[in-house]
Amino acid sequence: MNGKLWNWVKLAAGVAIVVALMWKLGTNGFVAGLRVIDAHDVVAAVVVGLGTTVLCAWRWCLVARRLGLRLPLGKAVADYYRALFLNAVLPAGVLGDVQRAVSHGKQEGDVGAGVRAVVLERTAGQAVVMVAGVAVLLASPARAVGLVLVAVLVAVALGYLAARRWVGIGSRWRRTIDDVRHGLLARDAWPSIAALSAAALTGHITLFLVAMKAAGASQSLDKLLPIVIVALLAMGLPINIGGWGPREGVTALMFAAAGLGAAQGLTAAVAYGLLGLVASLPGALTLVPWARVATQVRGVAVVLVRKRERVA
Repeated sequence: MNGKLWNWVKLAAGVAIVVALMWKLGTNGFVAGLRVIDAHDVVAAVVVGLGTTVLCAWRWCLVARRLGLRLPLGKAVADYYRALFLNAVLPAGVLGDVQRAVSHGKQEGDVGAGVRAVVLERTAGQAVVMVAGVAVLLASPARAVGLVLVAVLVAVALGYLAARRWVGIGSRWRRTIDDVRHGLLARDAWPSIAALSAAALTGHITLFLVAMKAAGASQSLDKLLPIVIVALLAMGLPINIGGWGPREGVTALMFAAAGLGAAQGLTAAVAYGLLGLVASLPGALTLVPWARVATQVRGVAVVLVRKRERVA
């Protein structure tokens, strides 16, 4: 019951943010986000999306294998594409990840391990965004946000060290702690996972900059990068509607604080959201039952051939 209530609270918070933006800035920013995108932006979204999806799927493979699960890269890429598409079109924004976690866990006979692998994989990505955020924001006018991130990272690190020391072997949390230790933080694991996460983050930043350029933001990289980082951090908040809400609100606020105009920030965020949807569209193809389609096509072909033979 508490879980269902929390889900409704998250959706309500996302709706409230979108409604507040519409009330304050009108609907023009949302409509403009669609109008500013051209064919070159769409191609960029598809290409960048392919790169980031492969990198994230590769990261998932590494984490899953560290937990003793089999996961070929080709399957991981297809499942990751499907998850991205479902995340983009379904309200909660995480249902695609839930589906790939449970599906993979069932295939391997350990749903719990499948779920933990996806959680750790996503956590690794968010951790790299936060570390990059500290580096970028401390050198920018938004250094107060960077200090907050430092405090969060320190708190998480101390919490993990305390848990490793005090959580007993019989505790239900012990397996999660051990998975973090062996799946993410082992000496032969974290360098590869961090490198893949950093490369994927570069792709996300690039696509956001493409959206900002489409929205008319021509400022230098040092001015736009802090905004991008904060927006990407906001996307990790579990209060959205298919990814929409915090990203648009934070981007609009950051643009306004930088003197660039909240409306332009909203347009840039909407454009990024739409480009992200375009990048995830190959995932829709994974929902098609191709084996069934092939069987039906073969059946139709056989019928046509037999009719032709009879006519002849």
